Amino acid sequence: MDVEARIPAALQALGPVTDRDVCVVEDAGGGLAGQLLGQGGWIRSLAGTLPASTRSIPDSRADVLVAGWTGFRPGATEWEEQLQEARRVLRPDGRLLVVHDYGRDEVTNLVGDAPRASELIDWSRPSGPFLGNGFRIRVLHCLWRWDTQDEATEVLTLCFGDSGAVLAATMRRPRLAWKVAVYYLAMDAAANDDVAAAKLARAAKRQARVAAPPATASRPVAPA
Repeated sequence: MDVEARIPAALQALGPVTDRDVCVVEDAGGGLAGQLLGQGGWIRSLAGTLPASTRSIPDSRADVLVAGWTGFRPGATEWEEQLQEARRVLRPDGRLLVVHDYGRDEVTNLVGDAPRASELIDWSRPSGPFLGNGFRIRVLHCLWRWDTQDEATEVLTLCFGDSGAVLAATMRRPRLAWKVAVYYLAMDAAANDDVAAAKLARAAKRQARVAAPPATASRPVAPA
């Protein structure tokens, strides 16, 4: 549904992917591997989840490891093992890129899964499983788009039943807002230290602006 191809563009910017060894872990037929082939990387597509899907990959083999949606899930019992497996597969200067829904959009409301929506929000908090473990986040504003309103109604009703039909009836244009989160982590400890230092510096600047007394304009004193 990412008709503007914002997801592969973000992975290229955060990886990058071009001329690099890339492992993509996702559901069979997920589509990310095919999109990244267009970015000029050497792509190895692996179906399933870590660590089972990557056991055949030698140590320090990949420059970039991309996990799409079900490939790498916080909260699972394998969470710590997944992190360790990613570090094993990646080279010392490699990047781990994890793609998940961000929530807070029309697509999340369409699914109507309140626990799932709450989980997505928790994942993106500063103290959550990603940002709390040194990841950074980039949020992509994508779209589910159709050519006509009738096509949107047909597809949404077919896929989501009554809730899809109800939502389609309220749409002014044949598209839905869809936010995607790319959580990314550099294996290079120095790079992560630089990121942390930059975040602290920005926070200090914001705090200084808040604490600074408001500026007062001086007025010229009229001669006696």
